[in-house]
Amino acid sequence: MPAKSDSSALLALLALLALLADQHMNIIQIVSEAVPFCKTGGMADVAGALPLALAEKGHKLSVILPYYTSKISPKKHKIKDAEEKIRVTVGNKEIEGELFTCKMAHNVTAYLIKNEQFFGRSELYQTAEGDYPDNAERFIFFSRAALSVASQLQPDIIHLHDWQASMAAVYMKSIYKTHKALAKAKVLLTIHNLGYQGLFPHTAMPLTGLPWDFFTFDKLEFYGKMNFLKGGIAFADVINTVSKKYAEEILTPGFGCGLEGALSYRKNVLYGIINGIDYTEWNPAADPLIPAKFDPKSQGGKADCKRVVQEAYKLPIRADVPIIGLISRLTSQKGFDLIEAAMPELMKEDVQLVILGTGEKKYHEMLLQVVKDYPKKMGVRIAFDNTLAHQIEAGSDMFLMPSRYEPCGLNQLISLKYGTIPIVRATGGLDDTIKNRENGFKFTDYTHQAMLASIHEALEAYKNKPAWNKLIQTAFADDFSWKASAGEYLELYNKMRRG
Repeated sequence: MPAKSDSSALLALLALLALLADQHMNIIQIVSEAVPFCKTGGMADVAGALPLALAEKGHKLSVILPYYTSKISPKKHKIKDAEEKIRVTVGNKEIEGELFTCKMAHNVTAYLIKNEQFFGRSELYQTAEGDYPDNAERFIFFSRAALSVASQLQPDIIHLHDWQASMAAVYMKSIYKTHKALAKAKVLLTIHNLGYQGLFPHTAMPLTGLPWDFFTFDKLEFYGKMNFLKGGIAFADVINTVSKKYAEEILTPGFGCGLEGALSYRKNVLYGIINGIDYTEWNPAADPLIPAKFDPKSQGGKADCKRVVQEAYKLPIRADVPIIGLISRLTSQKGFDLIEAAMPELMKEDVQLVILGTGEKKYHEMLLQVVKDYPKKMGVRIAFDNTLAHQIEAGSDMFLMPSRYEPCGLNQLISLKYGTIPIVRATGGLDDTIKNRENGFKFTDYTHQAMLASIHEALEAYKNKPAWNKLIQTAFADDFSWKASAGEYLELYNKMRRG
């Protein structure tokens, strides 16, 4: 009996120690952009918000990113003076950088790597003329410099984001394989959008400092070119993308962008975790950018927001007509080919459509022509306007997202918080988050007829006020905060540590 008791006590102690260890992980994010410093896409939102949510759970977070001197303000971001020099080898050259730090929050420190030659430019990755021709050299330097910083922090988890940081996974299993300070670290690669892979000529291979043994089909080689993201997929301990459905889709030729084979080979360590949204920014009960506040129990302010949107787009002020909002890049990937084909039929409905965004010239011209033809039903703003984006989310009755593919999607999550019912195509994160006829409407076939059928169903539901109010209440009740997403990342981190 005593032996059994001792054994139980030991197991309890081990469980407690494991719990304590989980509560004090040292997690490093290596990423090429992060809010509040710089942003070109949703990856920056993740890299800015996830560390804060993880830190609130007691973990130590570090975010390592380039110091883009045209985007990042030392005064605004309270960046400390350079702490040290960093020297790394790129090809046959030793390149120097400087390391700066600032506090993002309690237990969250940003480490910014400065090199004026690489990161002192007007944009992060490209200009209107195309990608910077030395992007391979820039992000090889960044990956090696970031691991140099990481080696001083002795992390448990190194969390990489997209192609710009993927070479760090390759280096962790090669140049840094025997580095004592990184020995216990597990590497997670998050793929935000498989369409962006970091493709470079094979002649850039010597810049990596790796032998040509790494330029093979199961490592970095991709149809004669070097593929940074493929290297990350091959060498990361675990891979995830930003929705469960997208994690399934990218295993197929239709969504795999040529990497479905590499991903299928590693499907046993491929996961999907939906991004969260920042409810301190997107919350109709406290949003400073909307004309009237509202919440699930008191929705009167939504009518005021609707009127303001109608005024902004010079549409008739009507409380009874449903507004369908759309904030997006105006591209075929976002479903504007379907919208173009559906427009004659859609304009026959008693509906108002408001669109905000920029994109392909042909869609600019098409939408502006529809406004001329149907000025009482259609409004378009070819721009990015954050205040108007908040007002559209608050004032619309429905929100349309007919994407060809959508790794996660953000606006459908924001719409739910504002009681604005999403109409989406069942792909990626849109399929994961929207339940047909429960918190929104969705269609499967990528055709304008399928999209119109879903819109018609939503417009019919809108006429049934009790049923519509039930949809709105279900939408309000959904929780897509970063707190929920951070919990899933912690589960994955702990699974990685356990092996």
